[in-house]
Amino acid sequence: MAKLSKTAKVYLVLVFAILYAPIFYLIFYSFNSGGTMSSFEGFTWEHYGAVFNDTRLLIILMNTVIIALLSSLISTAIGVLGAIGIVFLRNRKTRKAVLSLNTILIVSPDVIIGASFLILFTLVGVKLGFASVLISHIAFSIPIVVIMVLPKLQEMSRSLIDAATDLGASKRDILTRVIIPYIKPGIFAGFFLALTYSLDDFAVTFFVTGNGFSTLSIEIYSMARAGITLTINALSALIFVVTLGLVLGYYFFNQRAGQSPGTGGAKL
Repeated sequence: MAKLSKTAKVYLVLVFAILYAPIFYLIFYSFNSGGTMSSFEGFTWEHYGAVFNDTRLLIILMNTVIIALLSSLISTAIGVLGAIGIVFLRNRKTRKAVLSLNTILIVSPDVIIGASFLILFTLVGVKLGFASVLISHIAFSIPIVVIMVLPKLQEMSRSLIDAATDLGASKRDILTRVIIPYIKPGIFAGFFLALTYSLDDFAVTFFVTGNGFSTLSIEIYSMARAGITLTINALSALIFVVTLGLVLGYYFFNQRAGQSPGTGGAKL
């Protein structure tokens, strides 16, 4: 068992090294004064300064963050209500059918989802831009939130709801004072995952964005096609650091939530 454990650890180290080596290589050369990724000539913040001095890039960054935050908030609200609705469906076959449809949306290729939205927006007459990107991001984030919230709902004992009902709590009180506090970790997990997916999405956004509106993923792709510059390295490094911060923030929040007493429900 000790040998197997040691082998497993070595394997994990190799896997993470392969995954993270290109990222750290990219970040390392973002500080290169030489302007290429062939040889490191000296340390500089020049490329990071170029990112923050580029007004167009800052506007695109703002667009990306606004889209990510709005889509995450809206999809979390809809996803939580949807998950609660699925759990409380009395017909077992209907519940399984809805869950299957939700899973299909998660595993469907982004290219198909993006092309479907493009056709839909063209038929309906929605102008491609901020609205089309926001709607698309909300749509593909909802199933993610549902999947993250469902386990907490299924874990919750029905006796909590029965006790609240016996004490005279209304349906609204049960939702806001019993169900929501109990599934809060699942809600935050769904929100952060939806936020990450929205920030990183390229395929769906590529189909539904229009002239005059862009997100960071689309802009980085356009910059890379024009030729690799170390400004892309600097921008990618900043995105990586922000994403890492979000993941660590979620981890520490979960740790604190797990240690805090009385998370099983709220007082009526």
